[in-house]
Amino acid sequence: MEWRRAQLQRMRTMMAERENDILDALAKDMRMPKYEAFISVMALINAEIDHAEKHLSEWMRPKRVSTSLANMPASSRILAEPLGVVLIIGPWNYPVQLMLSPLVGAIAAGNCALLKPSEHAPASEALIASMIPQYLDSEAIKVVLGGVPETTAVLNERFDHIFFTGSVNVGRIVMQAAAKHLTPVTLELGGKSPCIVAKNANLDAAAKRIVWGKFYNAGQTCIAPDYILVDASVEAELVAKMKAALSTFLGPDPKQSSDYGRIIHAGHHARLVSFIKDGEVVVGGDSDENELYIAPTILRNVSPDSRIMTEEIFGPILPVLPVKDLEAAIEFVNEREKPLALYVFSNDSDTQDEVLLRTSSGGACVNDVVAHIGCGSLPFGGVGESGMGAYHGRASFDAFSHHKSILDKALFIEPPLRYAPYDNSKLKWARRLI
Repeated sequence: MEWRRAQLQRMRTMMAERENDILDALAKDMRMPKYEAFISVMALINAEIDHAEKHLSEWMRPKRVSTSLANMPASSRILAEPLGVVLIIGPWNYPVQLMLSPLVGAIAAGNCALLKPSEHAPASEALIASMIPQYLDSEAIKVVLGGVPETTAVLNERFDHIFFTGSVNVGRIVMQAAAKHLTPVTLELGGKSPCIVAKNANLDAAAKRIVWGKFYNAGQTCIAPDYILVDASVEAELVAKMKAALSTFLGPDPKQSSDYGRIIHAGHHARLVSFIKDGEVVVGGDSDENELYIAPTILRNVSPDSRIMTEEIFGPILPVLPVKDLEAAIEFVNEREKPLALYVFSNDSDTQDEVLLRTSSGGACVNDVVAHIGCGSLPFGGVGESGMGAYHGRASFDAFSHHKSILDKALFIEPPLRYAPYDNSKLKWARRLI
């Protein structure tokens, strides 16, 4: 416990002393606004550290459980022990937060860790590589740099757990590599997170909150609303209110706003630009390859079979699809892969429950988007193609722990019932006890 607490405290010191460096690195990699970087990186990581420190002794304490009558006299307990050496592979969209947040759980659970930050966020990658050995135990926590060849080489090694955040396609590669050594994995992937807006929703609140969550970090957020399914009777009104909210947040020209970020690299920029033609542009639609800029874009008249509706967008383009009723929206979601997040806007609790109980998703919000990731008491993870396993808070500790079951048998009595020779009398007693 002393080592774990010391490392968590050193992480807190690192976050405090290197805050400006972290914010600067994120600005260099994708022009992430300082406010967004503080909220999504500094605040979330510090909250994870505080929560882990506060509950560490409770999590580490062996848990007493009941013992079956057949095993009496004895006591039973569950002991959380470190898995061993874990590999944490981070993504480029939140390159600091999604590297250090799982590290909090790995440290709290008592593991050694090898960190592989994304090469697509070079400023953040370099900063992580320089910070970690300065602040944390360099014999237990190390960083490896590089691209696909280096990551492939690392995955050929044997680990006790692999924690990966990234795309579904790379997640499959990670899982195949882990299978060679029967290594357990936590996969934080993505997918197309739907946002259902019912006809009885508060459209003013829905418009503001959807626009905020969708275009945060220029849409490069795994749980950003990927598309909207809105009751056809309120589609035009919702779109108008979202358009107004965008103008309020980012002004008439988002390109000039210091509160709007950029796309990570040219390849991803080109991919996103190709999506814009899949619908009618309501707002936005313009781009600048030299600046890696894509305007916050809302599309209507989008075909469900178009590329933008069959691939994860992961950028600032929001398709709006009208549906005739709630049933049609639920059917649309259930015909597709299970998403990492699902959002429903409605003022009616029956409508909310109908959506939540009849769909499956990694997590969900009612009358909000994205915000559930900031609640440390809620496990965060996917289901189906959106991932497996969960973390944050206690779930992070559990993700990096083996829960060892221990039976402690008393010696003062030796029940003859368990030993041969067996007879009908023993069988009768066995039927009563078991």
